[in-house]
Amino acid sequence: MFRNLVILVALSTQGAMAQTALSGSEFDAYTRGKTLFYGFGGTVYGVERYLPNRRVIWSFLDGDCQNGVWYERDGQICFVYEDRLDPQCWVFTQTEKGLVAQFEGDPSSTELYEADDLGEEMICYGPDVGV
Repeated sequence: MFRNLVILVALSTQGAMAQTALSGSEFDAYTRGKTLFYGFGGTVYGVERYLPNRRVIWSFLDGDCQNGVWYERDGQICFVYEDRLDPQCWVFTQTEKGLVAQFEGDPSSTELYEADDLGEEMICYGPDVGV
């Protein structure tokens, strides 16, 4: 419940603020060393840890984590993950409440918002081990 409230507050304060897209170096400076939770549609959507050398770890909050890398292309920040090799590109802007990420810079596409500090850790369970 607290998660939903945090994200709804972020949505209401960020929506109308037009900002300039972050460059790769600005995005790196903001994210490096952080773990950020993202919201979509009033709920927590996922979490990403930003590591040195533009490496990342993403999870949909299910304990299944994917390693990846990011790079800048045509004003967008693109991510490639170990389970999905087609790039997922986003336009990131920074507001006073945190990052806003718009898929492929298209206003009609998915838009994620950085959630306030939830006081939670990113959990990765590791690979499934078969018999």
